[in-house]
Amino acid sequence: MTTLSARVLPLPVYGAGWRLVERNFLVYKRAWIVFLTGFIEPVLYLFSIGIGVADLVDDFRLSDGTVIGYTEFVAPALLASAAMNGALFDSTYNIFFRMKYAKLYDAVLATPLRPWDVATGEITWALLRGTAYSAMFVAVMVAMGLVSSWWALLMLPAAMLIGYAFAGAGMALTTWMKSWQDFEYVQLAIMPMFLFSGTFYPLDTYPSGLQWIVQITPLYHGVELCRGFATGTIGWQIPIAVGYLAVMGTIGMYVASRRLGTLLLH
Repeated sequence: MTTLSARVLPLPVYGAGWRLVERNFLVYKRAWIVFLTGFIEPVLYLFSIGIGVADLVDDFRLSDGTVIGYTEFVAPALLASAAMNGALFDSTYNIFFRMKYAKLYDAVLATPLRPWDVATGEITWALLRGTAYSAMFVAVMVAMGLVSSWWALLMLPAAMLIGYAFAGAGMALTTWMKSWQDFEYVQLAIMPMFLFSGTFYPLDTYPSGLQWIVQITPLYHGVELCRGFATGTIGWQIPIAVGYLAVMGTIGMYVASRRLGTLLLH
């Protein structure tokens, strides 16, 4: 009766979502190489594009008049991309496998844990994974002298917020996936965002008709957030980006929990 009531009634289960975080930690504890590969990719982009191309590109003048080099321009954007990729990979492919093949959540919901606990636990884990990538990348940026403001201390919390937003949205979308082929749509969305969200070029280089499209993408707001903190350019873009990403993650987590309840409890 206790298990049944906990599944049906909205009873609080303190810290229940952390059981899934603990489970995932134990699974990945011996697979540290997975985390290493997720960190290496943005670093290689930084070395090949941010450093290799930097001598061929003029300096950039920010909105407050600050002049920075191309490497300083690209590095915060790659930090945002690392947070996005780390969180999104775990909240899509891995969630799909656990739900459709491993049947993990069927077993979890036979305990006092509810769909909300599953959503919060898995999104927290995806957020932590994105944070791990971001923390290592921030260390590389600091070692290379690519930060010029004390505001840079907020880059890691900003990356965590980016991970939260994409983890929530990714898990929500995964609940509608029917097969592995559906994930091609995820890649179809990620690659243009990575290339055209102000990552490698400033917004004013795009045609005016495309600028508003770029500005509504979530990665663009993540890039603006990390770049603003890295360079100390704090303006109206910061609260807008924070609000955008926080709302995106919260809506995604709510939708994911509702969808899991519909799929697994009915």
